[in-house]
Amino acid sequence: MSAETESPAQPYDQGAWWRDAVVYQVYPRSFADANGDGEGDLPGVLSRLGHLADLGVDAIWLSPFYPSPLADGGYDVADYCDVDPRYGTLADFDALVAGAAAKNIKVIVDIVPNHCSAEHPWFRAALAAGPGSPERERFIFRDEPNNWQSVFGGPAWTRVPDGQWYLHLFDSGQPDWNWRHPDVVAMFERVLRFWLDRGVAGFRIDVANMLFKQDGLPDVVPGSQGGPLTPGHTSMPYEHQPELLELYRSWRKILDSYPGDRGAAPACTAPACTVAEMWSGHPDQARPYLSGDGLAQLFGFGLMPTPWSAEEFRTVIDASHRLARETGGSLPWVLGNHDVPRMVTRFGVDQDLVRAPTPEVLLGRMDVDVELGTRRARAAALLLLALPGGAYIYQGDELGLPEYLAIPDEARQDPMFERTLRAFIGRDGCRVPLPWSGTAPPYAFGAGGTRLPTWLPQPEDWAALTVAAQRDDPGSTLNLYRAALAIRRDHPALGDGDLTWLDAPPGVLAFARDPGFTLMVNFGAEPVPLAWHHDVLLASGPLEGDLLPPDTGVWLA
Repeated sequence: MSAETESPAQPYDQGAWWRDAVVYQVYPRSFADANGDGEGDLPGVLSRLGHLADLGVDAIWLSPFYPSPLADGGYDVADYCDVDPRYGTLADFDALVAGAAAKNIKVIVDIVPNHCSAEHPWFRAALAAGPGSPERERFIFRDEPNNWQSVFGGPAWTRVPDGQWYLHLFDSGQPDWNWRHPDVVAMFERVLRFWLDRGVAGFRIDVANMLFKQDGLPDVVPGSQGGPLTPGHTSMPYEHQPELLELYRSWRKILDSYPGDRGAAPACTAPACTVAEMWSGHPDQARPYLSGDGLAQLFGFGLMPTPWSAEEFRTVIDASHRLARETGGSLPWVLGNHDVPRMVTRFGVDQDLVRAPTPEVLLGRMDVDVELGTRRARAAALLLLALPGGAYIYQGDELGLPEYLAIPDEARQDPMFERTLRAFIGRDGCRVPLPWSGTAPPYAFGAGGTRLPTWLPQPEDWAALTVAAQRDDPGSTLNLYRAALAIRRDHPALGDGDLTWLDAPPGVLAFARDPGFTLMVNFGAEPVPLAWHHDVLLASGPLEGDLLPPDTGVWLA
């Protein structure tokens, strides 16, 4: 086999923990329930830290746990410096950070700077103060709306009783901040310091490319925006505005001002990081943020919407890895999160439906081969954890959970369902509470054996997918992840660094990492010969002698 190589740029922040960390996303409402009310909470996360330590992750990212009316699953924040009572208290948060640190797990929290909740005290004050008031200047109020549409469907403007309109690029319960107002800038600096003082290791920045809006709020070309059902065709006047770069440089200075071993927060003894949610359509949009003095990381989202195809995976990997090498930046790899259908389901359907979803697909009406999707998701996990740099794992992917498509309409809670006039079932199916043990819902989700229904219903057929059912099964998806993370932690070739593509048959991806590591994934329909090797370190499924079966991945030494 021959190889392709390029000369890399010098990485910045070389050696920082987050450059090759494996981070586990916790969606708190659906992870574990300590008080038995059917909703997950922070004490529940603390009670299940053993699962995460056994899995072998370096950090957890907590999706929002702040006070919120839940217009958008907690991404509508009413108070950025507190814990919603449904999840616990600040003391519970502190206990979680300390408990995680005792198991060498860092804690990253979500920050939501584009918008707040309509229940935020500043927005309520703005409504009460009326047109032209200083309180309204913190948001984007206008006498007449432009033609922008919400990312969630429908207009991006809502009219208030006095006749003005306010901008919300997402749900109407999520008014957008005016980031040109100094009060907003100062408030978020206080928010960063508040959580850094409590020992967090970093921040995931929600919709990080959308904070500033172009002066004048110009109309867009009709049909160019995209939304929940279709992608946009061009950069919008609320994306990638030049002021963003200076804002993130100022945030980086705040993070860098906190030494790794900060006495007030002994739970975190490493430099803090940021990782930005930014669905950039072109590397040129992402490149300026990876300058070394701004954002520490951008999510490498490209693999999530990519169908099961060696050629298409290779194209995405090349583009992201090239950008990281050219900038010295870091783009951790992602195959699942709380906003996209789960891997097992994505890979278990006709892949043309992934490339071009039909109206039926958007309603969850498609045939899913769960067995096929599981084989592919297991192979994809080995690919994810072998790529250079960091990686994020979404809760439940280590169990091989499929998307739950059969949630009754009356139980759905994602605002996208109603805002699209029920043309899109939304994201609830990947947010279903985790199954821990037992043979029927709620699968020990709640403490003390409570049988109280979970906030989203669980399927009846997940008994074989619970943590308890998989724990002692050497062939389970859970133990595949555990084994892969243990090897990754110890193997000198894995983590941050480079890769060398190897010649491989059509439909196969193969790359080497020094010293002495090779990954192969067979995306094709026929077995292929394994690359030359001394040992098989790990395989996502049974091998056929010296052949790699279809939809299977392998780590070789």
